Amino acid sequence: MKYSSEIIINLPREEVIEKLDNAENMKHWQRGLVAYKMLNGTPGTEGATMELQYKMGKRDMVLIETILKNRFPEEFHATYDAKGVHNIQKNYFKKIDDHTTKWISETEFEFQGFAMKLMGWLMPGAFKKQSMKYLTDFKNFAENGTSVQELK
Repeated sequence: MKYSSEIIINLPREEVIEKLDNAENMKHWQRGLVAYKMLNGTPGTEGATMELQYKMGKRDMVLIETILKNRFPEEFHATYDAKGVHNIQKNYFKKIDDHTTKWISETEFEFQGFAMKLMGWLMPGAFKKQSMKYLTDFKNFAENGTSVQELK
């Protein structure tokens, strides 16, 4: 399953990247994030891996992020692997003007196993909605300082 999401952030691209590239900020815009830890490599560099732990309702989920390409401020690509799911994320940051940035996120999910393939086939809208939620939550954090932790 492939799709694209985008959002306009009313901040200069450099400020968007500064906030996005700080791992400590993830808890403010990634709902359910419980913890993260570096596994391999230098943070932010190609080939580096990080474990991300989430609590989604009653479900615990662990993702392994692997950075494929980091060419900030223009683009950042990574994969996210969990049981039965391989997610390829390509992010592009376009400077609209000195005060505005467009974040374009290209997402591809590859599902393994019958149950995960069925879920991807039956519920593509849920995946797209979740991706857009992350973009919106980041925009609210970057522009207004609104943290998803305050919304609990």
